[in-house]
Amino acid sequence: MGDVERSETRYARSGDLSIAYQVVGDGPFDLVYVPGWVSNIELMWEEPGLARFLERLASFSRLILFDKRGTGLSDPVPTDGLPTLEERMDDVRAVMDAVGSEQAALLGHSEGGNMCVLFTATYPERTTALLLVGSYAKRIRSEDYPWAPTVEQRSREIEETEATWGSPEAFQTLAPSKARDQAFQRWFGRYLRQSASPKAAAALLRMNTQIDVRDVLPTIGVPTLLIYRTDDADVQVDEGRYIAARIPGSRFVELPGIDHLMWTGDTDALLDEIEGFLTGVRRGPDPDRVLATVLFTDVVGSTETANRVGDRAWRSLLDRHHQVIRRELERWRGREIDTAGDGFLATFDGPARGIRCAVAATEGVRDLGLQIRAGLHTGEVEIADGNVRGIAVHIGSRVSGLAGPGEVLVSRTVADLVAGSGIVLAERGEHELKGVPGRWLVYAVESA
Repeated sequence: MGDVERSETRYARSGDLSIAYQVVGDGPFDLVYVPGWVSNIELMWEEPGLARFLERLASFSRLILFDKRGTGLSDPVPTDGLPTLEERMDDVRAVMDAVGSEQAALLGHSEGGNMCVLFTATYPERTTALLLVGSYAKRIRSEDYPWAPTVEQRSREIEETEATWGSPEAFQTLAPSKARDQAFQRWFGRYLRQSASPKAAAALLRMNTQIDVRDVLPTIGVPTLLIYRTDDADVQVDEGRYIAARIPGSRFVELPGIDHLMWTGDTDALLDEIEGFLTGVRRGPDPDRVLATVLFTDVVGSTETANRVGDRAWRSLLDRHHQVIRRELERWRGREIDTAGDGFLATFDGPARGIRCAVAATEGVRDLGLQIRAGLHTGEVEIADGNVRGIAVHIGSRVSGLAGPGEVLVSRTVADLVAGSGIVLAERGEHELKGVPGRWLVYAVESA
């Protein structure tokens, strides 16, 4: 397998940043490998075990590798302004576009699995299969997710990481089977140091601490395989069972082993599972259900304003209102679904963009002497004839109805997904939403 064809490192544009990628092999389908935490796609090939692992993947696929923004050979990002999960998800799309990949299977290891989950739910038409190895759903312990570290444990880990970056301490949980392999340890220390600086590594850990994709899991509709090792000290096998139980029709595999790195330990057993799963995948019907962020807006006091200014002036004012909303939708990659009177329904492929569009629109119409209210929710929607349907649409509408003049409200699901984005939210309490079961925690956007 050492004769697979490998391209030189190239760069894709993702927004204003350059994302480093490589293409390996020429198999019958595309496989995108999303690494965990940090990576360096050129140094990967200098470690024999990792090189063999990648060559095996490339023996039955066209393997696409990349360094996430802020790591490895990709553009750095400020340590006080690290990318959100949504923004990094966009790097997957940018790399796929750059290599002409319309559809691909996604292989996510550890933290890379979260990106894969969000991408798969958002772009099911571009995802043929989802494979998660040693991945987690959230990184801070809670009553319903007892396997993650506590806030205090995570804080200590971040401090220790920055203080000991690139030293042998990393082997204690990531690759204990390599504890006596001096050559591997030297390479791995160099790999970490050339993947991120100490401050960047610590900042990435702080950002990863905010990850919570639990609400997204039930929306996954592509064939999904989860592989976990029994004694992985970094991500517990029960986390895999939790995730598998929430992804419809997924397959869960538990393998013996103590390493968190998927390319150390018994890699053959793991690769056998991956190859067997992927080479047997058959695409079903084109998906008509996707994960989307739904935005509702409407003008506050529109009837009173129309009566005050008269019909002709109101129509002119409403036209200018529509221009402002549509300008911001285009700027933030929103998709206009419906316009009824003075209200808009739009969708976004990322919640942060939806929030920023709503805030910009609210500020833009203020210059016209108007105030709008806005509400957002992220969930699974059904697409039919250019329209969207489903409970997520109803929730978004109900959240919008709770907003006051000039206010942007979001559901808890949106709040979870934009954690770490710099968007400031304030709790507005729990509410019953008409026609929707349970009580819903709502947040107001204070700054975006």
